[in-house]
Amino acid sequence: MTREVFNKILWFKLPIAKIAGLKLHHFDGNKAQISVKYGWLNQNPFKSMFWAVQGMAAELSTGILCIDKIQKSGQKISMLVVGLEANFTKKAVGKIIFTCDQGEELDAVLQKAIETGEGQTLKMRSIGLDEKGDQVAEFFFTWSFKAKN
Repeated sequence: MTREVFNKILWFKLPIAKIAGLKLHHFDGNKAQISVKYGWLNQNPFKSMFWAVQGMAAELSTGILCIDKIQKSGQKISMLVVGLEANFTKKAVGKIIFTCDQGEELDAVLQKAIETGEGQTLKMRSIGLDEKGDQVAEFFFTWSFKAKN
C-alpha cells in the first residue's frame, strides 16, 4: 500500500475521509498507521476532534491491512465490519496517529477462511496516540471474512 494507492482509495471510495484530513502515515504489510490532524473541518463543539473522524482513521488502519492482504492472496474474499467498540481517554487535539499491528494474525485468519470456506472473524485493535505519545482513543473493529467461490 503506497500513499498514491491510499489516496486513490480515499478519493474514489471514501471521499469524506480525505476531506476530514486522513493520511497514510506508515504501512509495511503487518502494521498500518493513519494520521489525522485536528482542525476546523473535523472538530466537535468541545474543542477536540469529532469521535467519528477518529473512528474513520482507526477503521482505515485495520481495513487497509485487510484490503492489502486480500489483494495479495489472489483470492476473492469478502470483508465486513460486524462489531465496533471504542474507548476515549483524552481530548484529541493536534496530530493523532492510529496504529494497527495485527498483520500476522490477519494472515492466519485469511488462510483459514480460504482453506475451510467458512466465515472467520478477527477483532482488530487500533490505538490513537497524540504528538506527546499519550493515548487518546482505542478502537476495536471485528472484521468478518468469507472466501467466495
